[in-house]
Amino acid sequence: MFNPMGGGNMTGMMKKVQQMQKKMEQMQAELKKKTVEVSSGGGVVKLSMNGDKQIVDLHIDPSAVDPQDVEMLQDLICAAVNEAVKKTDTMMQDEMSKLTSSLGLPPGMF
Repeated sequence: MFNPMGGGNMTGMMKKVQQMQKKMEQMQAELKKKTVEVSSGGGVVKLSMNGDKQIVDLHIDPSAVDPQDVEMLQDLICAAVNEAVKKTDTMMQDEMSKLTSSLGLPPGMF
């Protein structure tokens, strides 16, 4: 008899979805603990960002603090934050790819 809902296939898919949700929650918890570290201006501005995209550490070398050129310091901080966001996104994408491939899902599905 034809089952338009897919019968066993639907059950199998639901199990995969539940399994993936559980693994995604675990992955997100693990990513919150991981950090990326970046620097700008030859290392005068350094920062660490966690998987939640929160800056957890920021170091500014005193040589970068010039009251006559505040704009340069602002640019260095922006460059470091932007690079940290990119690295965090890449870290998350890499982990998501590992997760989806371990579940037999096609790349780019999530």
